[in-house]
Amino acid sequence: MTERLSPTTSPTLVPLPEPCGHVYRRNGRTVVALRDEIDIATAALIAPALDGATSAGSPHVVVDLTEVSFLDCSGLTLLCRARRRALDRDGRFWLVCDCPRILRLLRAGRLHDLFRPVATPDDAFGGQEAPGPQDGGTGASGP
Repeated sequence: MTERLSPTTSPTLVPLPEPCGHVYRRNGRTVVALRDEIDIATAALIAPALDGATSAGSPHVVVDLTEVSFLDCSGLTLLCRARRRALDRDGRFWLVCDCPRILRLLRAGRLHDLFRPVATPDDAFGGQEAPGPQDGGTGASGP
């Protein structure tokens, strides 16, 4: 079940401005579904939602880039920061991306193996846990 978050849903879950995407909960995970372009102009709009999603203890966060057409170094910085915040709090982090251009950027920046992106949001919920950091993966080990 998915639901859109309102500002009163939880103090740690911050909604995104509508042009940037939306935030919702699914199966106990916070999904930050981004869209369009993620660049220096939109990074400041997206950062509070990612910070909110990764602020609680043991956050389980899925960042969905399936509707993103462009990602620059500002976007990569946001993703790296969100992943680090989730792992520092004994949480897990999944990246959903099927855009060849963005996947090439991740490979060029040597981040593909770190994020281990999956192709669809359902893949992030498909019974597999995110690999642990000792495997170079995107999530903390353990339950």
